[in-house]
Amino acid sequence: MRSPPGPWVRSVGTALPKNWVDQETLISLFREHWAREHFNLERIEELHRSVQVGGRYLALPLDEYRPLEKFSQRNDAFQRVSLEVGELAVRRALDGAGLLPRDVDHLFFVTVTGIATPSLDARLVNRLGLRPDVKRTPIFGLGCVAGAAGTARATDSLRAYPDQVAVMLSVELCSLTLQREDVSIPNIIASGLFGDGAAAVVLTGGERVPPHRAPRIIATRSVFYPDTERIMGWDVVEGGFKVVLSAKVPTLVSEHVRGDVDGFLAAHGLQRLRRKLQRRLERLQHLGPTGLQAFESALELPPEALQRSWDSLRKTGNLSSASVLFVLGDLLGSGEARPGDRGLLMAMGPGFCAELVLLQW
Repeated sequence: MRSPPGPWVRSVGTALPKNWVDQETLISLFREHWAREHFNLERIEELHRSVQVGGRYLALPLDEYRPLEKFSQRNDAFQRVSLEVGELAVRRALDGAGLLPRDVDHLFFVTVTGIATPSLDARLVNRLGLRPDVKRTPIFGLGCVAGAAGTARATDSLRAYPDQVAVMLSVELCSLTLQREDVSIPNIIASGLFGDGAAAVVLTGGERVPPHRAPRIIATRSVFYPDTERIMGWDVVEGGFKVVLSAKVPTLVSEHVRGDVDGFLAAHGLQRLRRKLQRRLERLQHLGPTGLQAFESALELPPEALQRSWDSLRKTGNLSSASVLFVLGDLLGSGEARPGDRGLLMAMGPGFCAELVLLQW
């Protein structure tokens, strides 16, 4: 029995907070804050510049961060701002798809930077005017991989209900998780790398053919790497979320990602992409993973193959689960993809794990 055709990616909507700050200003503020506790301020500046971020959008104006001393205060700010940017991202995505809130059958929501019960998806039902019978699936804890993972879970739902509409929303306000007294290398790197933003992708089942050219999700795959729980994630401390970020991440990418990608492609009749770099790029034109340098090396890709991902990093920083959707939205908006083109949406995150989504125009 043949499985029903994969869903269509109809549109991506993004939203950023209003507070953009250039990286040099942030470096100056961190230097001033950590001057009393860190003996090597030059190292802090070196780490912040090495991440190649030009500036970031922040949930709050800079002067509103200092009073946030307790986790409860930061989480209150998360709940307030996440509603604002989350609603805007969903509305933009629905407008781009030519759909209305009442058309949505299933709302998926992913985040790793704040908590709420009821979760953000429930709080958006009235604000957006969603139907009372809308199905909701909030997902917490997948970190950077959640944009790809949430898209894959929405795909699973639409394979079962090919006449329905699903929206997958990611909201990450990473600036509200910063542990200001933590002078560890992982926290310093995170303070220079992560930004804030939201993205929503609208998917329609295979029976709801879009009126304009759009990619179809052909297949998805999940990969879990055993005994890697301490590679990436949070330690929950009195002040909130303390980052866990192992130096082994590039090594794991180098050891596994090529085999994961080649095996996934081979399973869908793309074996010839395994032989030569030119052939690897011949039919797989659009690739948007995180961990960019490690991916370039492992997959033998030139920098231009991941140019959209590099540009997104420089403009907004790493937006955790939302980043891969920002890159996908940029690709869809460019109109560059031609009929028959294939794309691989991929991300990695806490677990340690990977999610792969194969697209075809």
